[in-house]
Amino acid sequence: MIGTLERKVSFLAGLLVCAMVLFYSTSAFAQAGVEIDANNVLKMKTFVSPSTSELRVQKMQAKERIAEDLRDFTPARAVSLTRLEQAVAKANGVVSDEVRYMAGLQRIDHVLVYPETGDVVLVGPAEGWYLDATGRAVGLTTGKPVLRLDDMVAAMRVFAPKSQESQTIGCSIDPTQEGLANLQNLLKRMGGTAKPKDTQNIVAALKNALGNQIVTVNGVAPETHFAKVLVEADYRMKLMGIGLEKIPVRGMKSFVESANPAFVASNALCRWYFVPDYECVRMSPDKLAISLEGRGVKLVGADEMVASDGTRKEAASSDAASRKFVEGFTKNYEKIADATPVYAELRNLIDMSVVAAFLRESGAYEKLGWDLVYFGNEDRFAIHTESAPKEVESAVSAVWRGNTLMTPIGGGVEIFANRALEQKNLISANDKEVAATQANAEKQLPEEGWWWTMK
Repeated sequence: MIGTLERKVSFLAGLLVCAMVLFYSTSAFAQAGVEIDANNVLKMKTFVSPSTSELRVQKMQAKERIAEDLRDFTPARAVSLTRLEQAVAKANGVVSDEVRYMAGLQRIDHVLVYPETGDVVLVGPAEGWYLDATGRAVGLTTGKPVLRLDDMVAAMRVFAPKSQESQTIGCSIDPTQEGLANLQNLLKRMGGTAKPKDTQNIVAALKNALGNQIVTVNGVAPETHFAKVLVEADYRMKLMGIGLEKIPVRGMKSFVESANPAFVASNALCRWYFVPDYECVRMSPDKLAISLEGRGVKLVGADEMVASDGTRKEAASSDAASRKFVEGFTKNYEKIADATPVYAELRNLIDMSVVAAFLRESGAYEKLGWDLVYFGNEDRFAIHTESAPKEVESAVSAVWRGNTLMTPIGGGVEIFANRALEQKNLISANDKEVAATQANAEKQLPEEGWWWTMK
């Protein structure tokens, strides 16, 4: 202790495994997003939002480019994936916006397989779309992101016909062992000499010691839009956790706002993961139809300790502030997704992965004689169209409070989609309501066309 209470100062610093950014929040004049630079480093980017009048014109122009039957919101639009593949093949791979955005589908409520007609039908809410300031396609009235065909195809390739592997889809953003060792050495050299006036220098030194973080993508190709969404969702969640991006929910606190330095070790490594809420599926008695329900996504924590050489091991107990943050994120996921569209996209990616797993596990490909000849071939239908994120810069949040606390943040996204189909996780394995929807939709199958509006 140094003399008086006023002179007893130290710092609470959270080290994020993502790009160093200023404080980001969406407003009437700006939207937050990401970009990947020429060195494959993922960084935050602020996009200028159009004025109200400019947005009105933009939506009107987008509406005029969309087929009239696709413009208005409907709670139940149907898309046949098998017919859609045929349409893309017939067009020699030329993809219109109508195809790219799957007729404006915004979620998948039902998946219906019809061996007699050869159809796999997705049903969910839909409407016309426009591109927001970040380039994301969102609904004209709801602002919710629409599904993308390349994401659906990416998921189906993971659970491809005749494949046997139980693939994990996900990403991880982690500090290197060398960076963590450098960080521990720096903290030892700093000791208890840090003062508030040194904050900027401390932040710069910590960021430099930790260095860039490594991005790992599993299951899907890192050059896909699917992978980019995974990494952005993980990245921005951690920004929110250490207070560098505003949490868009009133009353919800970030990790650094709740953390008590007295109860967290100086070498603690908090790791936060997005995982599916696997209890999300109702299945028809014939096992050829499912409905997807619930929030779809959970945030979970796993704490570790960092040794002086940068190696990591599981901590004996978890931190209360970390638990509070992950529980709050999960509880408020819908609100966060409404305000930050990448989390609605993440939920849709998880739903698509469950759909793809269902098609394989149910034997739908064999029953339909569907081999993904076109969608399964990158040379015929390219989805490796994005720059692959390989690294992110470290971000440091320094908050002066109590005793010294260091919290590098790790984690990622882990999707074991086929777990949602395990008997123990099914909400219902012989669901009559799903069967009724399946029968009603079969009566409405059109003779032509790959999308239609359900009655």
